[in-house]
Amino acid sequence: MSQGLRKLLGMRAEMGWGFYLTDFLFRRLLRQNAAVPWAVHHTATIHCPQNLTKGVGTFPGDSPGVYINALNGVHIGDYTNLGPNVGIVSANHDFFDNDQHAKAAPVVIGRFCWFGMGAVVLPEVELGDFTIVGAGAVVTKSFPDGYCVLAGNPAKIIKHLDKEKCDAAAATKK
Repeated sequence: MSQGLRKLLGMRAEMGWGFYLTDFLFRRLLRQNAAVPWAVHHTATIHCPQNLTKGVGTFPGDSPGVYINALNGVHIGDYTNLGPNVGIVSANHDFFDNDQHAKAAPVVIGRFCWFGMGAVVLPEVELGDFTIVGAGAVVTKSFPDGYCVLAGNPAKIIKHLDKEKCDAAAATKK
């Protein structure tokens, strides 16, 4: 009965009832992240959720402390995971007027990506499919080819992934 009720309510099996009860309290009653149309952790912050698109099996903000500024747009592909305290920033403040934001291209994150704790992605970055961003990395430039592991500040490729193995793993999700 519990699994049937979870499915009826659109609840993910891997998330406990407490997550959804806390989400209801903070998002629906206290109106924190109220415009976000999916359940988020009560310590997550998503600015401009109307400019955030997400793929299948992707739930930005379900980990504690996630911060997403989607003012200039953020797209996150299918089956991508964001660890705790990950930051994705699509807009910088104007250099001359701190009350204004600079226009920028949206942040684009591919499918099957994974972000370790405390990773940060800065404006105009594009990451290809199967990009793993290590804990604490600061991604300041694009890696559109994907199939790699990034680490450091600024982030750089520390390992290339086997494309055939990655694509075989992706095929099991469809």
